[in-house]
Amino acid sequence: MIFLIKGRDIIIHLAIKYEGDWNRIYEAIKAKEPATVAEVGASMEQLKSETLTIIDDDYPENLKRIYKPPFVLFYHGDKSLLTYGKASLAVIGSRKPSPYGEAMTRAIVKDLVAGEILIVSGLARGIDHIAHQTTLAADGKTIAVLGSGINRPYPEETKVTYEKIKQRQLVLSEYPDRVEPHKDNFPWRNRIIAGLAQAVFVTEARHRSGTLITVGYALYLGKDVYVLPHPANVESSCNRLIRDGAVLVESAHDILEELGKVFVDKNAEPDQEPLPKNFI
Repeated sequence: MIFLIKGRDIIIHLAIKYEGDWNRIYEAIKAKEPATVAEVGASMEQLKSETLTIIDDDYPENLKRIYKPPFVLFYHGDKSLLTYGKASLAVIGSRKPSPYGEAMTRAIVKDLVAGEILIVSGLARGIDHIAHQTTLAADGKTIAVLGSGINRPYPEETKVTYEKIKQRQLVLSEYPDRVEPHKDNFPWRNRIIAGLAQAVFVTEARHRSGTLITVGYALYLGKDVYVLPHPANVESSCNRLIRDGAVLVESAHDILEELGKVFVDKNAEPDQEPLPKNFI
């Protein structure tokens, strides 16, 4: 008897085998790396989360447009948030926020949630964590994108929030199970945050920070960037972003006022190098 292996199972097998490393998965697909039924079956038995693959009908269209879209999304929680019917916003910033940055993030996110905005962030220490916590406290909707394995929240201080999002909202990662956090994965993860959200809000950012990488991905996708201004005598990239054309935000009203026209008018996405034909 001949057993046929499903294409999505092969993709998941490769994602597990290569621990979510996009380039290695891509090379394996392009080379049509062989896999036995037993090997694929063993990988599927390792799964400790739900999965979406790039060939699934319900894979998010907005992620297909980002640079090197994930082959597999490992996730826990409410998958329907990927197609949330109202506006979504990435809230990002420093891992070591000032009291001002923290207070303003809490206040503005609370009001954004009241306006039914879905909050996307990276569950990192600092502004990301504050954005998720505030959203949960206000009974809002949030998606957390990890830079480590789907079952390996990092840092440890975010674990309680991770568990709440896992149960009530949506947490996802392109890295399977308990893949350890690596410094290169977090900037790479930011392309997913930028892809999922319809715009980006920076509440605090130091020079040469990972926050600016997310901004870069958002601009590549033609999305608007909102920024909280900071005092001129404070080391911050926020005022520079505003000077370069980002929208200055003093309250949630400034974002809510812009959302309608931004999300109607900014649908075009830049071309990118396509995936290889017959990549399964």
